[in-house]
Amino acid sequence: MRSAVEADAAASIGDGQEEDEPGDTMAKLKDLKERLIQDSAFRDEYARADGDFALVEAMIRARTAAKLTQSELAVRIGTTQSAIARLEGGRLSPSIRTLRRYAEATGTRLTLGFERTDG
Repeated sequence: MRSAVEADAAASIGDGQEEDEPGDTMAKLKDLKERLIQDSAFRDEYARADGDFALVEAMIRARTAAKLTQSELAVRIGTTQSAIARLEGGRLSPSIRTLRRYAEATGTRLTLGFERTDG
């Protein structure tokens, strides 16, 4: 279940249906993050979901660096623009196979790892 903060963030980003220029997405995401991080409830939720956010940000960075729209990426992967929007919106937990296909389509290499935490 999404928190109110997550719902507000999703509403601020939009549903991913617009065809913005690829470079615009990262600027908008950065601006949104800077604005929302001021809210303590968002900051706490963000800290808990940091790994998920990091993955989403990495995916969007790979797509924008490849100068691809969500629709163009979808064609390369063999899916729909709305499926890419759901992936990039954090509403799905992608499989390793999906992440590999996403990486290949963006001209990147998927790397995974584990880091020790304090605790």
